[in-house]
Amino acid sequence: MSQVDASVELRPKLVGARIKRTEDPRLLSGNGRYVDDITPKGLLHVALRRSDQPHATIRSIDLGDVFDVPGVVAVFDATDLEADLLPAIPTSKMKNYYATPIWPLARGKVRYVGEPVIAVVADSRYAAEDALERIVIEYEPLPFAIRQVDAVAPDAPLLHEEAGTNVIISREFERGEVDEVFAQAPVTVRARFRMTRKTAMAMETRSYLAEWDRRKQALTLHSSTNIPGIIRDVLSGCLDLPGNRMRVVAPDVGGSFGGKGSLYHEELLVCVLARKLDRPVKYVSDRLEDLTATSQAFDELMDAELAVDEEGHLLGLRADVIGDIGAYSIYPWTGALEPVQVVSFLPGPYRMAAYRGRIRGVLTPKPPTGPYRGVGRPASTFAMERLVDMAARKLGLDPAEMRRRNLVNAEEFPYRTGSGIIWDRSAFQECLQAACDYADYPALVRERDEARRQGRWVGLGFASYAELTGIGSRIAVAPGMPINTGVETAKITIDATGAITADFGISSHGQGLETTLAQVIADELGCRMEDVEVRHGDSALVPMGTGTYASRSAVLAGGAATKSSHVVKAKVFKAAAHLMDVPVEDLEASQGIVRSRSSNRSLTFKEIAHAVYAQMGRIPHDQREDLVATESYDPYFGTACSSTHLAMVEIDPETFGVTVKRFVVAEDCGRIINPMIVDGQVHGAVAQGIGAALLEEVVHDDDGQCVTASLADYLVPVASVIPPIGIVHVEAELPNTIGGFRGMGEGGTIGAPAAIANAVSDALSPLGIEIDTLPVTPDRIFRLVEAAQARNSNQGTTT
Repeated sequence: MSQVDASVELRPKLVGARIKRTEDPRLLSGNGRYVDDITPKGLLHVALRRSDQPHATIRSIDLGDVFDVPGVVAVFDATDLEADLLPAIPTSKMKNYYATPIWPLARGKVRYVGEPVIAVVADSRYAAEDALERIVIEYEPLPFAIRQVDAVAPDAPLLHEEAGTNVIISREFERGEVDEVFAQAPVTVRARFRMTRKTAMAMETRSYLAEWDRRKQALTLHSSTNIPGIIRDVLSGCLDLPGNRMRVVAPDVGGSFGGKGSLYHEELLVCVLARKLDRPVKYVSDRLEDLTATSQAFDELMDAELAVDEEGHLLGLRADVIGDIGAYSIYPWTGALEPVQVVSFLPGPYRMAAYRGRIRGVLTPKPPTGPYRGVGRPASTFAMERLVDMAARKLGLDPAEMRRRNLVNAEEFPYRTGSGIIWDRSAFQECLQAACDYADYPALVRERDEARRQGRWVGLGFASYAELTGIGSRIAVAPGMPINTGVETAKITIDATGAITADFGISSHGQGLETTLAQVIADELGCRMEDVEVRHGDSALVPMGTGTYASRSAVLAGGAATKSSHVVKAKVFKAAAHLMDVPVEDLEASQGIVRSRSSNRSLTFKEIAHAVYAQMGRIPHDQREDLVATESYDPYFGTACSSTHLAMVEIDPETFGVTVKRFVVAEDCGRIINPMIVDGQVHGAVAQGIGAALLEEVVHDDDGQCVTASLADYLVPVASVIPPIGIVHVEAELPNTIGGFRGMGEGGTIGAPAAIANAVSDALSPLGIEIDTLPVTPDRIFRLVEAAQARNSNQGTTT
């Protein structure tokens, strides 16, 4: 038995400490292991011939002399694979919804430029690519509507004839007498807002490797996914394999931002081909394929109107939204994911009596829209925050004061919005005040006004928002999806050597979860952080786990880790109490040492584990328990995270380029596990939000072709355009979730576009210009200024 000085203080808590990420040494030294690093014996490579037509019937396929290319093993089209699997169906119980089947390759016709049609399998990717050029596909073009406003028309050409319509999802939220409120409102503002298409731009492109084990009749898919559990479950059904013979492993993943959070054609394809050919099969997309075939985001057209009284209090809101969901409803999230969230979150963190939000999700010949950092909320926040600023300007109110009068107050929680979302508790008002204080808002106003007197185009913009994070099963069930995203499991094991292993169903793709979850476990279990190995990204680790998305992992995995730690700790204390002959209540643990408070006796976790597992007789057999626990956590409703962003911009009157001069974020993400990691998440998300506000846009021309299919045309922000970002952490108490954690990974992308749009509008307000479309590019600003100058000139002439 160890002897220690009982006066030695327990180590300070790790949760809340700025601890360097434990993942970084392997990642920064080039020792990460990504899908493309895995090269099993006999590996085959796939290259895809993709559609160059937006909507067309496949009339014929001529393989020509494709097999003359050295190294070509096989060529497949859809008819070669139909007997080998079932399609994935993104089902939902939601009314007025049609689920489009998902197959590995296009069947009969193509529905967007970039859809995979032919798969060439070869000994090398080079040979497979060479062979693609020898294949001739004859198409019969079909009519199509490329814009959502045309695709919703009753006589529009149908993309999926069996659906009978292009509008495959529609929904309405309503509370109060909305039309009556607007009829009596003294002040209203309205506009048609557009959030254009974006794409996730991860450093690692989508990558998949499937291996078939003939002896076990089992399949393993290595995938750059952030939802390995969901992918395992759907592939299990499509390929008729039980879960213990269908394993999905996500090794190190080089970013996702939502783009790797759905099932893709290519994941189905490599699995089918590996089983069919009895050899490992790999597919790695190139940047062109990622830009044209990875799921995209937003593409929302929002007609919105806000009613206020003379004092600036919000009375009512109504909106009609058309969401362009692309050619397919994505698995498992369905085509309802983006547009439904727009109208769900449109009322934001504001007090409002009357609300009506209607959406239609429409099919168009473009890549499907799917998860993207923020999902729906960047668009809804953009529209709502623009309306708030427009109303403030019309009333002559300061935009900060306008928000202060309408944000839900602490005594009003829990607060139910017009769409039915319940904000449990968050620091709405406190975040606004913290942002103003940090930036010295009155001084910024003076600085802006002085710049205007000098003839410079300088503006300030706010954005306040709230989001649901760590959503529990109640929210997951609401859209009727076929999966439960509201539960997470943690299995914690102490083995005979005292080593601690923590298994999770989450799957990190850059968030630092190996670090933060180890911090939680070390605190709750009383062990050393360096003794904890966090394992994740493998569907075989726990019975059920859906992955990492929707700002859920800190809340759900942290809660599950806490519960499992408590169970294991109780077992450790029970064994230690017997070994030290003291009451359990007399024990405490820190840094892997269990101490008796009433004496100087102690045992290390290693000594206790050795006694439990290896030293027969030290613990009576009827009291012996393995030091293992598997616990799940369901926060049921989830919890609210809130923030206020404040931006200062300047517009060059010659180039019409926008420079973000200042940016401040004040956010409440509850009890912070690791402030250093939170700061990094905020910085990265704001940078992504700046890209959405000023640069990033996927453009399809009238012929259905993507004209932004390279990084020369699809512009992403670089370090030189990102200003220093001031961050204020507001840790409001949250008693309703284990640990008091809230999610925060998406926040920067939600608030930044709206704050910048408001700042640009403020800069251009002397010209009477309001921003209604993002990104606000130099070309768009030039055209707005040109139109405003012509309008003002005509008014001057008339006068």
